[in-house]
Amino acid sequence: MRLLERMRKEWFMMGIVLAIAGAKLEPSIGVNGGPLKPEITVSYIAVATIFFNSGLSLKTEELTSALVHIKLHLFIQIFTLAFFPATIWLFLQLLSITPINEWLLKGLQTVGCMPPPVSSAVILTKAVGGNEGIVITPLLLLLFLGSSSSVPFTSIFSQLFMTVVVPLIIGQIVRRYIKDWLERKKPPFGAISSSVLLMIIYTTFCDTFSNPNIDLDKFSLILILFIIFSIQLSFMLLTFLFSTRNNSGFTPADTVAIIFCSTHKSLTLGIPMLKIVFAGHEHLSLISVPLLIYHPVQILLGSVLVPTIKSWMVSRQKGVKLTRPTV
Repeated sequence: MRLLERMRKEWFMMGIVLAIAGAKLEPSIGVNGGPLKPEITVSYIAVATIFFNSGLSLKTEELTSALVHIKLHLFIQIFTLAFFPATIWLFLQLLSITPINEWLLKGLQTVGCMPPPVSSAVILTKAVGGNEGIVITPLLLLLFLGSSSSVPFTSIFSQLFMTVVVPLIIGQIVRRYIKDWLERKKPPFGAISSSVLLMIIYTTFCDTFSNPNIDLDKFSLILILFIIFSIQLSFMLLTFLFSTRNNSGFTPADTVAIIFCSTHKSLTLGIPMLKIVFAGHEHLSLISVPLLIYHPVQILLGSVLVPTIKSWMVSRQKGVKLTRPTV
């Protein structure tokens, strides 16, 4: 199962590259008003499909049992949706004096505003990342990048409600009636969402490559890649140090959840949300680039660090058992 999941992620990464390459070769197909009609098929149908799919796959019964970890959830949400974006904003004040492309820097701020993945291998990520992110993330985007958004505040939330919240709720309702069938057949929810997401990415970059005024220098791209690696590693170390303090009250298993849930950002929720908040913005694709980079980096770092973190967790759990007094 893990092998299949890893293969799916690798194919998705290749799909992102191919989607961007396809947009470069023939941008006229996916531009607004083009044959694909992305202003309808992407802005409404594709986004709604992703979240209906999430509603179908989201196991509410597991969420309910996970919600007993109130302290853990509170820490993750405060770190992800308050500390993370505020720290990035302060960091960007320093980076603003550098020659790095300003739209990539704005994109870095949008990464900070994103919630954790709605769907993840860790059920705790689902419990802390879904519903709150739908409301708080647009508010954070408007707070930090309000002047960059060309869409009225009310329009953003009405479209988010119709294309995100409503499909998610409908998916949950449908799941109640076909739960047994879903458990038996196990439809490829991940593959469906990934395919639709690739279509969104493709059309986003079609708009970019059809605009001759947009230019992305390699120097800025390389620096952003380095910055994203540094941010993820720094925040993972910070959450580890904080959650392993003697008076933190977190177990080793809690620490593992905190490290990954607090530092991971949702591409599935992020790209559609950027498409809504920055609808019609000529630099939307550049703003999306840091999030597109952040996603594979978090998977890569996770793959590298999981064996070490797992070994640490097992050793700590054994140490706790050995120190417990026998009755």
